[in-house]
Amino acid sequence: MKFIKWLLALVVTLILLVTVYLTVFFDPNDFKPEIVDAVKKQTGRELVIADDLSWTFFPVIGINLGGVSLSNPEGFTPKAMLEVNKAVAEVALMPLFSQQIEIAELSLDGATINLVTRKNGTSSFDGLSGDNSKKAATPAAETSSNAKLNDINIGGISITNTQINMIDEAKKQTQVFTLKSFTLGEFALEQFAPIAFEFSATMPDMTVSSEGKGELKLSRDFTQLVVNGLKIDTVVEGESIPNKKLETSISLATQIALDKQQLSVDIAQLTAASITAAGKVGVNYATKIPQINADFQLGDIDLDTLLPKTEPAAATEQAPAASTPAVEPDLSALKQLDVKLKLTVKSIKVANLSTQNWLMDVGIKNGVLDLTKLNADLYQGKLLVSAQVDARQAVASYQFDKKVTGVQIRPLLKDAADVDLLAGTANFDVKGKGKSLLPEQLKKNLLANGHFDINDGALYGVNIPQMIRSAHAKLKGDLSPETKEERKTDFSSLTGSFSLDNGVATNPDLAMSSPLLRLAGKGTANLLTEALDYRLTTSLVNSLKGQGGSDKDALAGIDIPLAITGTFQKPEYALDTKALLNNQLKEETDKAKEKLKDSLLKKLGGF
Repeated sequence: MKFIKWLLALVVTLILLVTVYLTVFFDPNDFKPEIVDAVKKQTGRELVIADDLSWTFFPVIGINLGGVSLSNPEGFTPKAMLEVNKAVAEVALMPLFSQQIEIAELSLDGATINLVTRKNGTSSFDGLSGDNSKKAATPAAETSSNAKLNDINIGGISITNTQINMIDEAKKQTQVFTLKSFTLGEFALEQFAPIAFEFSATMPDMTVSSEGKGELKLSRDFTQLVVNGLKIDTVVEGESIPNKKLETSISLATQIALDKQQLSVDIAQLTAASITAAGKVGVNYATKIPQINADFQLGDIDLDTLLPKTEPAAATEQAPAASTPAVEPDLSALKQLDVKLKLTVKSIKVANLSTQNWLMDVGIKNGVLDLTKLNADLYQGKLLVSAQVDARQAVASYQFDKKVTGVQIRPLLKDAADVDLLAGTANFDVKGKGKSLLPEQLKKNLLANGHFDINDGALYGVNIPQMIRSAHAKLKGDLSPETKEERKTDFSSLTGSFSLDNGVATNPDLAMSSPLLRLAGKGTANLLTEALDYRLTTSLVNSLKGQGGSDKDALAGIDIPLAITGTFQKPEYALDTKALLNNQLKEETDKAKEKLKDSLLKKLGGF
């Protein structure tokens, strides 16, 4: 028992002697000139330590310093690259003897970092590495690899009022990043410790402010890092931001396998503007190209509220802006991605077009984006798409296969293109391929083939039976005013196939059937100019009574030519009255020939 007391007394005496020695005979400020000279020789920079260095002793050993600055290269503005108001580092003394680190306090306050890039390309980092940095790194690395720690305990880490100024003299831009605060509470291995931060950034086109809090845990063998309950709220403001302001909030938990270099994130809730989402992300960053697997579930998305609103054109005439040649989008970044994404969305509205129940599977690997499946509900019908974009060449190529079944075509056309042209239940399929993603080149280079059929519908903007009846009346000399009737032609089916080449869709076999008439023809639709050019043949197969005609129509069975011209937005319909007259005269001539033939047969005794 006395031995233990004497041993403790000896240890305390030794600590006191060391303390007295360091205090009386060893002044850290004596080494300030040597430190300044060493930094000057190594980097060519000026290091200033304005405040006196001071020791802290038992039960902790540490050092306090302040008024520290490191200069930028000569001729740079600002002159200082780094300025530190105050820094404190304190480590518990006794645990060091048993290979345990107990950090009583680590704090940094009022640090300012000025990173300048000049017009000639030189920057604040030039010359910092020094000639001996690589040589010095090797033994240090070897030493650290052999060191082993039994435990780490941190009383707290605090970083406050730290600012990074990124100055680009060529662009005359300054970006300011401010870490207002970062705190780590009492930390020990295998135990959760609280963390919190507050951050802001000011950039030329936007400002960002963010704050968050959660807790983290590090395993004793340093192979597992876990972050739980991390909640981050962010506000982004700027002219380029949808509605000039975007507020986001995310709650997540993450696990990092440091030994296997794998990361998993579980996002409990993500909100951005009016969009809500949840999902999981897995990352394997041990490979040359990190492998990413993601699965997200999103709610309702109204992209129309996020897209910038178009301003009305100014009344005053302005000189046309100089046109710049279009450039293919740079998709080379796809070569550095290995991603698998599964996405479900409750609904999406864009350009006033509404869809529901999205299910999408996407893969990106070796510069190829592969949309293996996209299913969605579309205006009481179904949409099924598969597609691929190959970005391995400078000009990307693509191919797709699209099917639409049971869609109500009238509300779809009205919402998508503000066109009230067609109604009915539509089925549509098309396969295509092309090269170039520029809008105009997309239309020119696309090669596609497809088929469509529309049932129980109507053609709006024209009443074909009424047009025929009116033309027939005028041919007979009846110039009375036309009766006002709805400009609509009902049909039971409308079918056809089409091909697309050089921006022109060609339809060789348009066919429409209804109880009153038959319509067949062919034509083209130019996607570049939106021009229509159709030549159709219409024939009445029954009475027009259902649409205002008599019980027996004189035009039944006569082929009547019909032309459709104009544009997608304003189609124009016209009857070829000359052809109509010729057809009717032919019909009358044929009837006269039949009468003459019958009369001759009677006179000849029935032969």
